[in-house]
Amino acid sequence: MKILALVTARGGSKRIPKKNLRKLGGDPLILHSIRAIHDVEGICDILVSTDDQEIADICIKAGALVPWLRPAILATDEASSVDVALHALDWYESEKGKVDGLLLLQPTSPFRTEESVRQSIKIFTESGGLNVLAVSPVRDHPYHMLTRKEDGYLAPIGGGSIKKFSIRSQLLPLIYRVNGAIYLVSPNSLRNKNSFIDEFTLPIIIDSEYQSIDIDTEWDWAIAEIMHERCQLK
Repeated sequence: MKILALVTARGGSKRIPKKNLRKLGGDPLILHSIRAIHDVEGICDILVSTDDQEIADICIKAGALVPWLRPAILATDEASSVDVALHALDWYESEKGKVDGLLLLQPTSPFRTEESVRQSIKIFTESGGLNVLAVSPVRDHPYHMLTRKEDGYLAPIGGGSIKKFSIRSQLLPLIYRVNGAIYLVSPNSLRNKNSFIDEFTLPIIIDSEYQSIDIDTEWDWAIAEIMHERCQLK
């Protein structure tokens, strides 16, 4: 199985300026994702897609492949992750040969482990190349959430009886959220569906709240710093 790991890292970030270069535990955020997969069997290359030369230089020094800077049209807020991934995949396969899977790793999930990556590749391989998505159990179940109706009264999300609120948490159906840590997709699926998820996607379930941290705001960053410090002290 030949897997291309793709780390996407724009230079611009509105909520946290220069987020991918900001240091977490003494190292730029981007490095945490690269170092987590250096020794994973099956990964043929770690390709970084960035529009920022400083990010590129750091990643090259860390052993990643950065053959170009991402086109400006793919470095805007409107550019989708799928478009960025297809640009990288098309280049790699034209220059280096076909791959069996594309592993997208977002730098905003710095605490994913090597073991979780290995497990996702195992699921992908044993399923014959079905897409794999990292998910985590939700804290707040949708059955216990409310929306506000036009008349101003509260009602359960999705409709149904208010009796849903009386169901004990242990009896509710399991619900998961996408945590952003791992997306593993076959090139054919990505090109045909234009998505990392299809109707046959398999989960890699990550129960660890530490691994599931997705840094999007300064609040998230503060939590990440606390968690990193605590884990270093163990």
